[in-house]
Amino acid sequence: MRFRFIEDHRKTFLVRVMCSVLEVSASGYYAWRHRPESIRSQASRALLGDIRRVHTKSRRRYGSPRVHAALQAEGQRVGRNRVARLMRRHGIAVPSKRRFRVTTDSKHGFPVAPNLLNRKFTAPGPNKVWLADMTYIPTGEGWLYLAVVLDLFSRKVVSWAMRETIAQELTLSALQMAITNRQPGPGLLQHSDRGSQYAAHDYRRLLAKHGTLCSMSRKGNCWDNAPMESFFGSLKTELEEDGPFLTRQDARSTLFRFLEAFYNRTRLHSAIGYKTPADMEQLAAAA
Repeated sequence: MRFRFIEDHRKTFLVRVMCSVLEVSASGYYAWRHRPESIRSQASRALLGDIRRVHTKSRRRYGSPRVHAALQAEGQRVGRNRVARLMRRHGIAVPSKRRFRVTTDSKHGFPVAPNLLNRKFTAPGPNKVWLADMTYIPTGEGWLYLAVVLDLFSRKVVSWAMRETIAQELTLSALQMAITNRQPGPGLLQHSDRGSQYAAHDYRRLLAKHGTLCSMSRKGNCWDNAPMESFFGSLKTELEEDGPFLTRQDARSTLFRFLEAFYNRTRLHSAIGYKTPADMEQLAAAA
């Protein structure tokens, strides 16, 4: 294992220094290095290349569980622990997520709906439960506000809206886009926080017009909408990769790529069996 560590880090540190620190001889290391490579070592080297490929394709967003799932989807028979060991040994990791700042304003006079979802984060099919939330993104021109509606069954972002201000039109536009695109039937449950944009009369009237039940998180309890918290965590990682943004248009373009090209069509979600939202919707349509 010490020789392997030296081999993995010889481009970063001097071999003689590592040998001294690890209390092994340089001659022993070079003798080990020139031995014929074992079949397992060859397989590990090939697997490492595939791991790097999958990890790079995900723009470094996949940890070992998703990398393993992606390799299995390609037909490779490899253990999850082996993938995790190789990633750990070679420093292949996911950037740490930081909590995304949200914009809840619960100090208002609008009526608050009960928590009908009650942390039941599964749904029997598409358009049974939607989750809604919003946040803001800093740019060189000021804030860009983003409202999102997420389908709980498939984890698909079914709609979004972006505005330069946090006016009620932001959340109304996202909801109207979701209704227009998805045409849900009566009985749909929509869950959000208790912010003024979601509790406002116009928003509640639009929900009621389409027979949609309104559910809201308890005061100050972000875990009542945990899948949206997870979504914004992935979004934050994306923005740290591509930001900072000089203009709102730069941020809009990046958000569109993330939502449509990556999150909905490519990203594997552990909560739905390491499938993509697009795959889940196709499976539901075929059932």
